[in-house]
Amino acid sequence: MANSLVSIQIIPKTKQGEDVIPYVDHAISLIEDSGLRYEVHPLETTIEGELSEIFSLIEKMNQAMIEKGSTNVISQIKVLYQPSGASMDQLTEKYR
Repeated sequence: MANSLVSIQIIPKTKQGEDVIPYVDHAISLIEDSGLRYEVHPLETTIEGELSEIFSLIEKMNQAMIEKGSTNVISQIKVLYQPSGASMDQLTEKYR
């Protein structure tokens, strides 16, 4: 079982104030390519996995935003680290 849940909202700054949705779509594609379990929500995406693997992915996402042309990136994250195991299903089961 994974030991962490991390929610991330990535906010790239574009050079000419262009729409950031293509950047966000690219960031989400990197999450998808990682093979980690995730859920996209309106204001953030939650990732389930090992903390070190998720942090490495967040670094990759930030670097990709710069490579895509962003001048800087703000990543707002929330972390649940629970060595005994953490899952989105456990936290939300009573609401489903």
